[in-house]
Amino acid sequence: MFGQTTVGANGISSANSRMFRYEVVGLRQNEENDKNSYDIRRSGSVFMTVPYNRMNEEMQRITRMGGRIIKIEPLISESES
Repeated sequence: MFGQTTVGANGISSANSRMFRYEVVGLRQNEENDKNSYDIRRSGSVFMTVPYNRMNEEMQRITRMGGRIIKIEPLISESES
């Protein structure tokens, strides 16, 4: 069924429980992220953990902040392996 996946012996699991890690470079402080309670580092990579159902929204937010996603990898829980 759309939006669901079979995971290991646990049967059907919601797509919302699937998590991904983005590696992002080039984020800069601007009016979009001035609302955060912390400053954005100018150098190096930033890692963000994102649920499957928010991936598109997070990609758009990263783009608005001037960032570039260089890697996306699924996070696999120990119960799935």
